[in-house]
Amino acid sequence: MSAVAERAPDLAPLLAEIRACRACAGELEHEPRPVVWVRPETRILICGQAPGRRVHESGLPFDDPSGERLRDWLGVDRTTFYGHPAIGVAAMAFCFPGTNPAGGDYPPPARCAALWRPRLMAALPKVELTLLVGSYAQAWALGPRAKANMTETVRAWRDYGPAILPMPHPSWRNTAWLKRNPWFEDEVTPYLRQRVRQLLAA
Repeated sequence: MSAVAERAPDLAPLLAEIRACRACAGELEHEPRPVVWVRPETRILICGQAPGRRVHESGLPFDDPSGERLRDWLGVDRTTFYGHPAIGVAAMAFCFPGTNPAGGDYPPPARCAALWRPRLMAALPKVELTLLVGSYAQAWALGPRAKANMTETVRAWRDYGPAILPMPHPSWRNTAWLKRNPWFEDEVTPYLRQRVRQLLAA
């Protein structure tokens, strides 16, 4: 066992704390249900925005059409996505924030990342590739290294490798973005699939 692994906090009690968290109970219109999907063996960590309504109901991250697109980008099937211990999902907020009447879901409350993220990352010492899915995850993880907007950050993906890969969110709302930016699926997706194959096989 490496020195890093020896120093890593025990993941199981931390996950129990996270799943019992009710810090935002007074601000949500529903009962909080933190969804986080990581194991000690996690090597590929997918950091999105926050669970949607369907994920809130099922308890499975990316258990929706955006998950199908994400799995296509990764080059894995549903069984591998949920069953392989090297794949983990930890969004910027663990609970569904609710639906904005103006359209889409509310943004992830910053409180969740501040409360849990440093401890969670410290408990995942084997992560070799972090996928920053969407602008919220990119802003939190990259700080001043992020570009002016999500498109420019993703376009500069080579600047952040090999440990970090910024990506657009796979939501159907980004279908128009993908059509305007075909370089993502032409250049980034093949690289991502290759990295995922290597990390899953190691």
